[in-house]
Amino acid sequence: MGSITLRPLKSNDAEYFMTWGGDPLVTHSLFWDHYTDVEVARKFLKEIAEAHPWFMAICLDGTPIGAITLDQGKFRASKRAELGYVLAKKYWGKGFATEAVSLALKKGFADLELIRIDAYVDPENLGSIKVLERNKFLREGHLSKYVIHRGQIRDRFIYAFFP
Repeated sequence: MGSITLRPLKSNDAEYFMTWGGDPLVTHSLFWDHYTDVEVARKFLKEIAEAHPWFMAICLDGTPIGAITLDQGKFRASKRAELGYVLAKKYWGKGFATEAVSLALKKGFADLELIRIDAYVDPENLGSIKVLERNKFLREGHLSKYVIHRGQIRDRFIYAFFP
């Protein structure tokens, strides 16, 4: 197993981004559709990822294999953030997402001066549930009929981590 690191995701990572962002199986549980055009992906990375305060590439031995974000709340919610992550399919089930989340917890609390990190996950996304639980996230609740996802009303589990 190689070494996992995090670094800002950049527009020049577009070809790597397509390995996960261009895969409909990978993006199935996400709130955005897969990309089919590398130039559209490059524009997203330039305008959204690079402008985001905490949008990181998950790198294996320096090569991006996924992405991880912390979306910090505002005002009264400014001491918490929501975690999101995605990994190219060929790297699923190898511990890389678990390691990336562990790094994001350490770096995110320090970078953003947080006291809590939340994660919302579809109850059917067993792989993501395992990643969160391996990182000592606590399942705080089951949110019934919480979101509309790809035209269906779906539940979510809410997980939280606080040191």
